[in-house]
Amino acid sequence: MEAKENGGGVQPRGTDVNLRSGPQMLEYRAIAERIAADGVARILDWGCGYGQVSDLLVRQGIEVTSFDYRPDAEEGVLALERYPDLKVHVSRDPRRLPFADAAFEAVLSCGVLEHVEDPDASLEEVRRVLIPGGRLYVYKLPNRASYLEAIAKRAGLYYHGALEHDRIYTRRSALALLDRHGFAVEEFRRMNMLPLTVTGSVAARAAEAIWAANRALSAVPGLNLFATNLELVAQAPGGLRPGLAR
Repeated sequence: MEAKENGGGVQPRGTDVNLRSGPQMLEYRAIAERIAADGVARILDWGCGYGQVSDLLVRQGIEVTSFDYRPDAEEGVLALERYPDLKVHVSRDPRRLPFADAAFEAVLSCGVLEHVEDPDASLEEVRRVLIPGGRLYVYKLPNRASYLEAIAKRAGLYYHGALEHDRIYTRRSALALLDRHGFAVEEFRRMNMLPLTVTGSVAARAAEAIWAANRALSAVPGLNLFATNLELVAQAPGGLRPGLAR
């Protein structure tokens, strides 16, 4: 479910810019390591795009099922072009997931939930394929107050909200969305104060420093109100762990 940066007159940077960016790949690696640290054994990478996070999760020893919505593609199980050792389940249905009930311990939404046509219908499907008490990891959910999104919009670059089904969120609206479908939010963070999708030799050499600075700035209370993304970890109905205090 890669968002294409060609809507609303915005300037495209290429849909694979995330793969070409050292700092961005470090964030993906941190996501995979975090999920592995939780002891997840079986996960659905919902809207896997090129498959970069699926690949990193596999490298962590997790059993990964990759899924992607492609409205113009042939349905079925195909090899991922960039990661041919991995398979992806492709569907033209914008809501329905082609998996049995309670098929996964966890579902990952990394830059996906904000692009779906019907968030409520999609979350019902996510809940259906999760085991009772399973976890939903939501990363890269766009923050309505992001200063970088505001700059991008004014500069004519891609920003969330440029495309037809794009949505941006606040803490309140993100928690309310998950709560409507019975998810108990265990963790909430605002993340990414620096642009990560930067390419070129200088960015490649400075990737570790950019990522470290980004994490440090994202931890500053008040300042992080203007971060690019919201991150949530939530538990599906049927679990015993308490949710996050509202």
